[in-house]
Amino acid sequence: MGIDVFVGVDVSKDRLDVYLSPSGESFAVTRDGNGVEELIERLGGLGQVMIGVEATGGFETVVTAGLAGAGLMVAVVNPAQVRAFAQALGQRAKTDPIDARVIAAFVQAVRPQVRPLPDDEQRLLSDLVSRRRQIVQMISAECQRQKRAVEPRLKKSLTRLITALEKELAEVNSEIDDSLRGSPIWRAKEDLLVTVPGVGSTIARTLIAEMPELGQLDRKQIAALAGLAPWTRQSGKWKGRSMIGGGRASVRAALFVAAMVAARWNPVLKDFHQRLIIAGKPKMVALVAVARKLLTVLNAMIRDNKPWLAA
Repeated sequence: MGIDVFVGVDVSKDRLDVYLSPSGESFAVTRDGNGVEELIERLGGLGQVMIGVEATGGFETVVTAGLAGAGLMVAVVNPAQVRAFAQALGQRAKTDPIDARVIAAFVQAVRPQVRPLPDDEQRLLSDLVSRRRQIVQMISAECQRQKRAVEPRLKKSLTRLITALEKELAEVNSEIDDSLRGSPIWRAKEDLLVTVPGVGSTIARTLIAEMPELGQLDRKQIAALAGLAPWTRQSGKWKGRSMIGGGRASVRAALFVAAMVAARWNPVLKDFHQRLIIAGKPKMVALVAVARKLLTVLNAMIRDNKPWLAA
């Protein structure tokens, strides 16, 4: 199926900058329901359209939902990949219309896979997991302030706030439990994932909520999606260090926590980690390797529907 028009959409807090290729037309609409409707209307009648929307910390959600709901082909693209693509083209200026043009060129060159939007329950679970993470971060910050506080009235204020946040955390945990119990598929996935030493319910639920592709991609693709695929800076004969980055930061953070536990208590991954250390690998490089191997194992378990002992 041929694509007639490639569309780049750069999302900011208040507006959407749009670029159409190959016509070169560009325009902007507001980032709200009316703006999305206007964009859908303007794209109507242009033939087969493929739209790239850059992930911008959640601002893209309502835009992507509106476009996909109208039956348009839309892909949420990784900002780091788009920026690297722009640099490869020699494009370093940072303005929204330029970004929209680069996104359109990226979509035309790469043809990113268009994935269906998660259904309402999947989106709710993802939002709950994100909210849980935010509350945990707030509790940690307030506890640090409480340790430094000297004034009794300030300590009491911090104690009240921490208590309120802990209550809210308990309620969010309860809602996550209810969501998982309401879905036999999610419950079965969680039961599989927690059979791995080092993977608890929180890690499992983060993966279920924020990486629904688990079990559907190969090992290289799933590692790239989590930002655990190594890449090397290289120019001519000069070759820099291999690094990781991009992907889904929340998933990567959860996997690092699981890797730290697995490196101590999971017999297979502990042995793998020790071999790397003995071979002279830096501790962080070894931990990244454990996280990547753990993700590969989890991906295979979901794909094959087998628990840890049978993986």
